[in-house]
Amino acid sequence: MSVPIYVLGGSQTDFARNWAREGLSIYDMFRETLDQALHSTGINPDQIEVGHVGNFVGDLFTGQGLIGGFFAEAHPELSSIPTSRHEAACASGSIAILSAMRDLEGGHYDLACVLGLEYMRNVDGQTGAEHLGAATWKGVEATNCDFPWPFMFSQIIDEYDARHGINCDHLKSISKINFDNGRRNPNAQTRNWDFPPQCYSDDDQYNPIIEGKIRKMDCGQITDGAACVFLASERAAKAYAEDHQLKLSDIPIIKGWGHRSAPISLDSKLKLSVGQPFLFPHVNQIMTDALGRAGFAAVTELDGLETHDCFSITEYMAIDHIGLTAPGESWKAIEEGRIAMDGDFPINPSGGLLGLGHPVGATGVRMLLDCSKQVTGKAGPYQIDNAKNMATFNLGGSTTTCVSFIIGVNQ
Repeated sequence: MSVPIYVLGGSQTDFARNWAREGLSIYDMFRETLDQALHSTGINPDQIEVGHVGNFVGDLFTGQGLIGGFFAEAHPELSSIPTSRHEAACASGSIAILSAMRDLEGGHYDLACVLGLEYMRNVDGQTGAEHLGAATWKGVEATNCDFPWPFMFSQIIDEYDARHGINCDHLKSISKINFDNGRRNPNAQTRNWDFPPQCYSDDDQYNPIIEGKIRKMDCGQITDGAACVFLASERAAKAYAEDHQLKLSDIPIIKGWGHRSAPISLDSKLKLSVGQPFLFPHVNQIMTDALGRAGFAAVTELDGLETHDCFSITEYMAIDHIGLTAPGESWKAIEEGRIAMDGDFPINPSGGLLGLGHPVGATGVRMLLDCSKQVTGKAGPYQIDNAKNMATFNLGGSTTTCVSFIIGVNQ
């Protein structure tokens, strides 16, 4: 990319927390996350020049809108900075990052704060599912089901089966890998959960059907949580490096990005790709875009991926769409052990949305933060050996909005 954007660091909450049960509000979540990020990076509030928030359904779960106003509420020093909130369903956090990048690339500001958050465990499961269904085409699709998103992603399994064939045992393998990875992550929602072997089977007691071909262990979590990152221009990154006795090359950089959208309805997307090997050609294109902007020829030149796995089929789709295998052959990467922590291309070392959790508006920000940790050797128990370049893949809806980032260090 012609204008470098640096990732100075940030923070995330413990995704196992239930904030409503603790008697804490969405504002408490925002402030605590911002304060943790300021503390961990050594950045002062008065250095922040612009703020961006990623949030999907705060209005529905909490009745709270205009979340950008929390910046100044948390710190008086931020009372006059410009702020905005961004919504793109599960890709809200990534859209907030892209918007902050544009501010920096345009030379308008030098230091941006991006904070993604979602507060969702204050309602029952059915109500939560209905709120999250706002990212479907309301009244047109997913009208005859109890749980809209499991219903929709079961249709993606059906489409894979029709075009390429699919063995759902491979989906169970994805789930097991991500839940196992989550056990290593001290912030994972499921790190202390126990899953007997029957959970990764067709046993209806341990792994019941939710909708269609989607079973319980195929599903990501309803999660409370937030993540925050600070993005900097080269000028601000140089000053930060000098202040903290770092080399500029020690600071991760966003080397490339991809962003594309598609019709809101799943049916319209699949009709557009009839006769093509990829179910969602725009997903393949965003990774091609990101790799090209970063100067890489293939995804295999990277060291790993933090990908969207709201359901196991979502990751299955990502594997071939990013180019790790030929279309329809995601199963090969699974069977060959390539996506496991000790494989040649680990996917979701953090645990992903399945194992770590999925506070919707925070997910894209959390992915970027985790990748920045990986390429600087700071991921702790889930560190990939010698990782220097990582990718994210974050989607909203049934791939309606898709974003990818390539993060690395120039060493």
